[in-house]
Amino acid sequence: QVQLVESGGGLVQAGGSLNLSCVASGISFSIYAMGWYRQAPGKEREFVADITSGGRPNYADSVKGRFTIDRDNAKNTVYLQMNSLKPEDTAVYYCTAGRYGFDHWGQGTQVTVSS
Repeated sequence: QVQLVESGGGLVQAGGSLNLSCVASGISFSIYAMGWYRQAPGKEREFVADITSGGRPNYADSVKGRFTIDRDNAKNTVYLQMNSLKPEDTAVYYCTAGRYGFDHWGQGTQVTVSS
């Protein structure tokens, strides 16, 4: 079955950086679009970034210029490099995969940014 396993979350001070990873199994990784979403307490899950099978990235306006999404097809892994973190980036970050829409989700990794 499809598994997406996130790692790399944690507690960081404002202005700091974290690098999230998501390892996928059970899919032909190279032909899947991959993405990151996040959900803060009391809020709906929101789009953060995604990357097409061809490597083209797309970002939410709130993270553009601070976050970078990348993929390594040889390792079945997608990354989210997060720089200049802000307290409002605090959320559970979810990895997602899909070919026509995102229909596979990981369990999430907590990111907490202190002020």
